[in-house]
Amino acid sequence: MIGYRNEHTIATSCEVVGRGYWSGQEVCVRFHPAPVNSGVVLCRTDLPGQPTCPAKSTHADGIQFRTNLCLGEAKFEMVEHLLAALAGLEIDNCFVEIDAVELPGLDGSSDAFVRCLQKAGLVIQAASRSRLVIEETFKVTLDDASIEVSPSTDGLPTYAYQLDYGVNSCIKRQSFTIVTAPREFARQVAPARTFVTLDQAEQLRSSGVALHVTNRDLLVIGEHGVVDNELRFRNECARHKTLDLIGDLSLAGVDLIGKFCSDRGGHRLNGILASRLAEMVASAERSDSNRESQSRRFAA
Repeated sequence: MIGYRNEHTIATSCEVVGRGYWSGQEVCVRFHPAPVNSGVVLCRTDLPGQPTCPAKSTHADGIQFRTNLCLGEAKFEMVEHLLAALAGLEIDNCFVEIDAVELPGLDGSSDAFVRCLQKAGLVIQAASRSRLVIEETFKVTLDDASIEVSPSTDGLPTYAYQLDYGVNSCIKRQSFTIVTAPREFARQVAPARTFVTLDQAEQLRSSGVALHVTNRDLLVIGEHGVVDNELRFRNECARHKTLDLIGDLSLAGVDLIGKFCSDRGGHRLNGILASRLAEMVASAERSDSNRESQSRRFAA
């Protein structure tokens, strides 16, 4: 577990305000600088004692449409867009105050979080950021979806997504690949929005969910294309799935150096891979610790 860059936090506090997609509740998210080796920690300021939860795979629950975190009373819903913003900008240590259970949906992307954090500025900290370098190819699967993980050929992280809902879907087959760096993430991934089919949107609304969300608050796609909105990218849906992948895999807690290629994956499969990567990180840390102990014994 050797670092290749220094850890980062933000220079000053900043905030984003919006409404939750599912609850409709207004929520304020406040980002604060944090010391080295803190990681990303979420705090429920609306609850007694202001309970906290580290953004780690051990506390994650990936379900349909979103990823949640939970540690005791500290529960947070739909955290993936916030996590993607922090990971994409290489902000490693941050204390995040949230005054509701569900994070704001905003426009269905990470863009507002990214612009807020960019305005706050970045601080380089006096600690090395740990990374996990993928050395062997492996694959995780769930039903008909899979994510292949393989070594990087250039020492940089690459994320890719293949989207295919079948020939009868109104969402056409598309793909996206990016070698991630903060500037490229902010430009090519962060603005990509959440999407649903028109049938899904109507089903949610008929069940009383997300009644305040209009067709302009995210991408609603019908038989003839996007409803009451315009695409930001030709392959915006695949880009958003890549955004989700980056946010969910950040729960491994280190920088990931490898290629992560998802074929029709979602939050549940992302969570399975994040847990496996976290186990690989823990194994590597144990090996490093054992080598250090042996070195001390030999030196004595």
